[in-house]
Amino acid sequence: MKTLYWTLAAIVAFSELSLAQSAEKKDTSAGSVNVSSATEKLAGAWHLVSMEEPGQDGKLTRITDRKGMLLYTRDGHMSVQIMFPKSESALSNDYVKDGYEASFGSYDVNAEAHTVTHHVEGSITPGLVGKDLTRVYQFSNGHLIIKSSRPDERWSVTWEQY
Repeated sequence: MKTLYWTLAAIVAFSELSLAQSAEKKDTSAGSVNVSSATEKLAGAWHLVSMEEPGQDGKLTRITDRKGMLLYTRDGHMSVQIMFPKSESALSNDYVKDGYEASFGSYDVNAEAHTVTHHVEGSITPGLVGKDLTRVYQFSNGHLIIKSSRPDERWSVTWEQY
């Protein structure tokens, strides 16, 4: 009789442990579904389609003669490079040096806010190193559109997956 009692007690304990582990897995995965699916959609290699930025008159201008690549890995790393045409080879600003933009680092996604934050570890412009650059993202007609989240920056970049 004691053997039967201990056998039943072991079966009940094992069942409860199994149910608890199953519930824990469901809770963990349920909380990360949005972030996980957003990361999956971002992950991969993207080529530059166009950029929009304010012209001298303040109106947004669509630019299509620049070349670029954006990479997002599933494990949270990113890299971006943009080569400007020869006519813009002297361009330099916070992001660009002599007509070339390049940075790399890690990234985080906030799926609810539709933002991706680039944590810059290295850049062709030293002023970006160590900065966290939050960008708004959206998917539209097979394209990834990245925009600045800063009100003083009115630009957007359209990417297409390779």
